[in-house]
Amino acid sequence: MPGAEARAGARAADRLRRLLVVVPYVLRHPGTPIGELVERFGIREGELVEDLNLLFVSGLPPYGPGDLIDVQIEDGRVWIGMADYFSRPVRLTRSEALALYLKGQALLGSPGLEEAPALSTALRKLEEGLGDEVLSGLAGRVAVGGGGHVTQAVATARRAAERRERLSIEYFTAGREELTTRTIDPEHVFSALGNWYVVAWDHLADAERLFRADRIRSVRETGETFDPRGLLGAGRPLYTRSERDIPVRLALGPSARWVMEYYSVENVRNREDGRTEVTLPTKELPWVAKLVLRLGGEAEVLDPPELAAMVREAARATLERYRTPPA
Repeated sequence: MPGAEARAGARAADRLRRLLVVVPYVLRHPGTPIGELVERFGIREGELVEDLNLLFVSGLPPYGPGDLIDVQIEDGRVWIGMADYFSRPVRLTRSEALALYLKGQALLGSPGLEEAPALSTALRKLEEGLGDEVLSGLAGRVAVGGGGHVTQAVATARRAAERRERLSIEYFTAGREELTTRTIDPEHVFSALGNWYVVAWDHLADAERLFRADRIRSVRETGETFDPRGLLGAGRPLYTRSERDIPVRLALGPSARWVMEYYSVENVRNREDGRTEVTLPTKELPWVAKLVLRLGGEAEVLDPPELAAMVREAARATLERYRTPPA
């Protein structure tokens, strides 16, 4: 649905992704023509100008001249000046640096990872900062670079997408808590919002599907090939609309508004009580029930009634577990 895709493209996550690639390029190439940016990054001119106008009012309190990012658009060309605080290097705590190092090493174990050279350079810098004393303490306690099922799934799917090779996977569907075996034709592998995704044609559903790599329990090459169907890759909405969609109406409190940025929502309406009504399309009501429980009192189910009953039952069962003394 073109309208849904346009709305999804305006979400903050997509806007941030665009800015993260455009801003460094303009910093390295001051005065870049807008037309060149549009063509190079595949962005509509209206979206680009809107993003740059938002960037112009971005910064830190007290929002003085030295606290904001400077954006100039003159004669169809763009210049960006970073605020003063960008000149100060980011400081990580030891625990933050160590966690980043371990996750990077695990990802580095993925065969065929295109980003491996840049990642290796970044990890070497982290090693220098952490020092031998911290890293030597990991010996015998933590195995890094071994891959794991996520990195193996990403590597195999990436290779299959390049070679147009069909795969057989065991996939865990969180909404139904169900493990199924599926035959898929993977066309794209990309990272978004902290997760790896595989865009593929699913022969079990006979439809396009977006699979999260961390939910792929096993992957096997079938030796078969396929003809690509031209599925959308990186930058696509993370939810695939279909006739099976169930519209869910929720009232979100202030601390639950992140749902509007993370998931594809429609019919957004601000209420006088400070809450925001949204419609969230889903194929799995049990999954939304878990989401509402995570949000606590910051989310109210307005429709459908069976979802509200599902949430109440899940909350009752959870409380019962706490009341029951351990055997």
